[in-house]
Amino acid sequence: MPELIPGLSAEIKHTVVEADTASQWGSGMLEVFSTPALVGLMEGAAVVALAGALAPGQTTVGTHIDVHHLAATPLGCTVRARAELIAIEGRKLVFKVQAWDEAELIGEADHERFVIDSARFMAKVQAKKGG
Repeated sequence: MPELIPGLSAEIKHTVVEADTASQWGSGMLEVFSTPALVGLMEGAAVVALAGALAPGQTTVGTHIDVHHLAATPLGCTVRARAELIAIEGRKLVFKVQAWDEAELIGEADHERFVIDSARFMAKVQAKKGG
């Protein structure tokens, strides 16, 4: 039986490629791991932390992230992000997330996700197209 409990956590890793860089994302001009890519990695760690803990037909959507990108990471380095579920407030899930490259802590975030019914959510999204 699925169970959401504080303390659920996961860590994921990613090697920085050109598509992850600030110059590719348009968030800067340098060939370093971009803040948008960092945010994606952090959210991904939170999603993985919930694997197997949600009821069938449920998923989560990110609704808020307060991220501090602390240090630059060059191409080819591995970045890892670890998310821990620290609070459950109804359907709102609150995570603490940290990310490191091979040398140091590169980011920290407070992240919120909401548990949703996938089918109902997508029906509402599709209604925006008028059909």
